[in-house]
Amino acid sequence: MSVVKKQYKRVTVKSLVEMKANKEKISMLTAYDFTMAKILDSSGIDVLLVGDSASNVMAGHETTLPITLDQMIYHASSVVRAIERCLVVVDLPFGSYQSDPKEALRSAIRIMKESGGHSIKLEGGKEIKESIKRILNAGIPVMGHLGLTPQSIYKFGTYTVRAKEEEEAEQLLEDALMLERIGCFALVLEKVPANLAKRVAEALTIPVIGIGAGNGVDGQVLVTHDMIGMTHEFNPRFLRRYLDLYKDMSGAFESYISDVKSGDFPSDKEQY
Repeated sequence: MSVVKKQYKRVTVKSLVEMKANKEKISMLTAYDFTMAKILDSSGIDVLLVGDSASNVMAGHETTLPITLDQMIYHASSVVRAIERCLVVVDLPFGSYQSDPKEALRSAIRIMKESGGHSIKLEGGKEIKESIKRILNAGIPVMGHLGLTPQSIYKFGTYTVRAKEEEEAEQLLEDALMLERIGCFALVLEKVPANLAKRVAEALTIPVIGIGAGNGVDGQVLVTHDMIGMTHEFNPRFLRRYLDLYKDMSGAFESYISDVKSGDFPSDKEQY
């Protein structure tokens, strides 16, 4: 079992590398707004990801593709205003970095300047190498993302587990080593076999954070709204629900409606 080796007043990209070296697991969750980020930060989370999953969770889109750079900056700036300790990583959204390294740098600079985020995350390996290098050369910390890359959903056609075949697994390992070599400070592995994820984590000196990638990696990330049960339709194998807020919140709303309709709310004590 992992134990805390060091208390960090402020978590930085350097802290995460230290945590891996000390065999301390890294905790990471998503946040898209001020109120939730404040609760998460005060709870002691190490990393908050302002994910393009806001496209699904906050806006109701079927995929992550529709969210814009401006919208990501809005969500990220809301989160940054709430935090005192944790590291904030912001996703570069689909279309803001794939076509041109210069555009990728412009997008990354906008996020850093306009949101106050601490780092950015991109999906992909060798195909976006030049974009990552250009961003890193500007002094912007980059977290990689391999395995299931939701921005490529129409290429893969499914959200199934990636890299089950040997050829794809070897390519993933090669891409992971390349991302470390060019300067990424950490890597997310999404929905890949646990034995492959463990192999990648052992091969890298930078931390590997998994989602549906087993427990042989250096940390875990989940979508906050999923793990506290605000969403209830999404039930992948890797998800552990720590609360059932959908049920609790529905009950609270129904009680409020009933009390308003009956005239029970507000009571004498609840008025001036």
